[in-house]
Amino acid sequence: MMKFKTNSVLAGAGAAAVLLLPALALAQAAATPAPAAAAPKLDTGDTAWMLTSTALVLMMTIPGLALFYGGMVRKKNVLSTVMQSFAITCMISVLWLIVGYSLAFTPGSSIVGGLGRIFMAGLGLDSVHDLAKTVPETVFMCFQLTFAIITPALIAGAFAERMKFSAMMWFMALWSLIVYAPIAHWVWGGGFLGDWGVLDYAGGTVVHINAGVAGLVCALVIGKRKGFGTENMAPHNLVYSVIGAALLWVGWFGFNAGSAVGASPNAGMAMAVTQFASAAAALAWMFAEWVTRGKPSVLGIISGAVGGLVAITPASGFVTPMGALAIGIIAGLVCFWGATGLKKAMGYDDSLDAFGVHGIGGFVGAILTGVFAVEVIGGEGKKGLIDGNAGQVLTQLWGSLVCIAWCAVATFIILKIVDALIGLRVTTEEEIEGLDINLHGETIH
Repeated sequence: MMKFKTNSVLAGAGAAAVLLLPALALAQAAATPAPAAAAPKLDTGDTAWMLTSTALVLMMTIPGLALFYGGMVRKKNVLSTVMQSFAITCMISVLWLIVGYSLAFTPGSSIVGGLGRIFMAGLGLDSVHDLAKTVPETVFMCFQLTFAIITPALIAGAFAERMKFSAMMWFMALWSLIVYAPIAHWVWGGGFLGDWGVLDYAGGTVVHINAGVAGLVCALVIGKRKGFGTENMAPHNLVYSVIGAALLWVGWFGFNAGSAVGASPNAGMAMAVTQFASAAAALAWMFAEWVTRGKPSVLGIISGAVGGLVAITPASGFVTPMGALAIGIIAGLVCFWGATGLKKAMGYDDSLDAFGVHGIGGFVGAILTGVFAVEVIGGEGKKGLIDGNAGQVLTQLWGSLVCIAWCAVATFIILKIVDALIGLRVTTEEEIEGLDINLHGETIH
């Protein structure tokens, strides 16, 4: 019965999207084309907005993601979960300085960037990046750093409560350089996916598909938690998770609107569609859960909101508000299925639904970008199915599949190397007693 009801809800989502198409066409016609770009020069307004956006996106990891994930684990593992977000923030910052930024955003090949900014060589007060010509490169570099931080931090939700801290640090360091930096270059830094015409405004492929797929591979390689499926593993404090989700939502305005790299009409539209998609997805998940399980849960509505934020991320610079509404509804329903029906059917232990929300939500958003993108919002040539360019859907699909393939293979190899060298998983006794006391010598009371 649950499967029938869930499928009915999903079918209703498709019908709703079809019914919205006339409204989307009207919205497209009513939209005002963006003004012609001014001659590149440093702009204090753009710089101020990008400084703000950088702070907002950093807030998404600490304290946002730390609280969101920390509230969902059992009490004996909350400190270890929060510690992961904080330690990843620190480690990725240093790696970004040394070589990560250079590999992602300096000229090189179509596969990976060069070494022009290794140890931030040549980065001065007057440096400007070609992707953000109205703000100092220091600001653009720090903004992109916050994306490089949150992506591996998201993966940690898939293996929560069972990975050794030392193994986590080694894995995240290698993954950020071998997986994240090249894929960021492919899409944004002058690589081949950008040349193909893949549309990813703020990280549907680079951040969310990437993190979600890596999380699934981690969950499969490391295995299930002891007692999974038989013991009570309910969240220890959902108030923490609600606060974390709220911080993620607010921070996401920096994530998406900040990707306009300036205080512009494009940033305003990206902010608007982010709000609408998240709200629609939260409601869609809530109603789907209400229909199939009898009660709307707090965990469900906040998970739906995050799923909507994930799905609108690649589309946020290319769609109208009505397009965002359709994306949010579909994403909320599909992510609900991914975090419940799919996970149960496949039997993997994705502890905090990193794959169910970020992997599936990112994929849905990437494909729907190819459906709902309109040229009048995204700019010349950046349009999708409803604007007369059906081929964009295939472009989005191929781009997503390439990222999935590289991420899955590279993540698997990195995990096996780390496991062979130092081991991935804590002992059974440590896992049963809790990671807080065994890995960090601390507990909460």
